[in-house]
Amino acid sequence: MRITNNMLINNMIGYINNNLGRMEKYQYQYATGKKIQVPSDDPVVAARALKLRTDVAEVAQYRRNVEDATSWLELTEDALASIGDILQRARELAVDAANSGVKTPEDLKKIAEEIKQLKSQIVHIGNTTYSGRYIFSGYKTDKKLLNDDGTFAIDIDTGRESIYYEIGIGDDININVPGGDLFNDGGDATAGSTGKLIADFDKYIAALESGDYDAVRAIINDLDDDMDTVLRVRADVGARINRLELTSNRLEADNLNFNKLMSLNEDVDLAEIAIKIKNEENVYRASLAVGARIITPSLVDFLR
Repeated sequence: MRITNNMLINNMIGYINNNLGRMEKYQYQYATGKKIQVPSDDPVVAARALKLRTDVAEVAQYRRNVEDATSWLELTEDALASIGDILQRARELAVDAANSGVKTPEDLKKIAEEIKQLKSQIVHIGNTTYSGRYIFSGYKTDKKLLNDDGTFAIDIDTGRESIYYEIGIGDDININVPGGDLFNDGGDATAGSTGKLIADFDKYIAALESGDYDAVRAIINDLDDDMDTVLRVRADVGARINRLELTSNRLEADNLNFNKLMSLNEDVDLAEIAIKIKNEENVYRASLAVGARIITPSLVDFLR
């Protein structure tokens, strides 16, 4: 086969173009820090990158859910703590008021005024909102739980109105406390009715206003029961918050691991790429030098 000068030149141009292509690839990798520009550059790396990016996005969503759930439950815990403080104050006043040898009926009426304020504060806490959602209203987060007089404003099926957040694959957590569980000793809430907690305050106020010392003494046991209910619910909420904290730590570790794997899969070693670029530049210069020798000869050179 006869090798013509044209063939040599075409081959030389092809080699130089291949060399330029490799240089362009390495320069892109050096500029972006990424191994591939399009999936066809390396389908295996591209497929693995897509899977890892999906994993990272899922973990990010779970972390947002955990943060939102934690904020909701922490607000709930604060509300429960406030109700507990109110009940403790109400009990102290009941113990004081029950002493008929010291407190007069007029004194009891004055105490009744404070108890009314404590009741109003409990109603206010019962209508606590988180990001515009009523936290004790079950599924009906757009509606308040209690009317101003303390009666339920909505119906709640305590056992069936739990709100769940997904915090992992196949892992979810209940973030709310239905109002009946707290205000009606674990029972349901029926619109227009009065739950045990508010009913106890109403009995308390009536006993004080009527000067019934025996009824005031009896209310102490009711308040103790109410405090037990609050402590039970509060313990459950605290356990959920602890679980969320553990989940948050796990998700943070997952996020770091997935990002590390994603970096190992997609990112280049810049020092290695810099060396490859320099090597390709040397090859390019050598190719040009060889090409110059091929292209230089003319008819005059052959006639010498």
